[in-house]
Amino acid sequence: MKRIPRPSALLMAATLATAGIAANYAWAQVDAAKSSVTATARQIGVPMEGKFKKFDATVAFDPAKLATSSAKVEIDVSSFEIGDAETTKEVKGRDWFDAAKYPKAVFQSTSIKAGAAGKYEVAGKLTIKGKTQDVVIPASYRQDAGGQVFEGVLPIKRTVYNIGDGEWKDTSVVADDVQIKFRIVTLAKK
Repeated sequence: MKRIPRPSALLMAATLATAGIAANYAWAQVDAAKSSVTATARQIGVPMEGKFKKFDATVAFDPAKLATSSAKVEIDVSSFEIGDAETTKEVKGRDWFDAAKYPKAVFQSTSIKAGAAGKYEVAGKLTIKGKTQDVVIPASYRQDAGGQVFEGVLPIKRTVYNIGDGEWKDTSVVADDVQIKFRIVTLAKK
């Protein structure tokens, strides 16, 4: 019997893609030590969380110039970790992320707009495992002493991106819903 990969791993890629709204025009470098992207899904009803260790973001964000703000996030799906070596290996395999064939998950913004309650709506294209979907990511923004902080949660369906092919398409064991949570911190340009 195959081990069941933890669903968070599968959608973590999407999470990092969400993290793409990270830097003001005066703030460009992402502080990887303070930034994170996680994915949480349910396996047999139990929440499981995984983390992507490597991602890169190209961002230009200015709350006074939203029309010209943009973000692109690339996530190295082979950097995913769920806490168990065997499960982590399985999730990188063909039925889940297929990291050998699709090494990156990518989010590219198409627009950023002011939303409700001081949040921003970041619309864009999310590509995971060769499948591209339009998404809107609700994100909060605040300035910090040394940079900017962007946080949010993007709900996605893993089956839309063919994460969990073959026998794993059955959502009774690994739920279809995944929450991608991100925290992106930028540093001031020097």
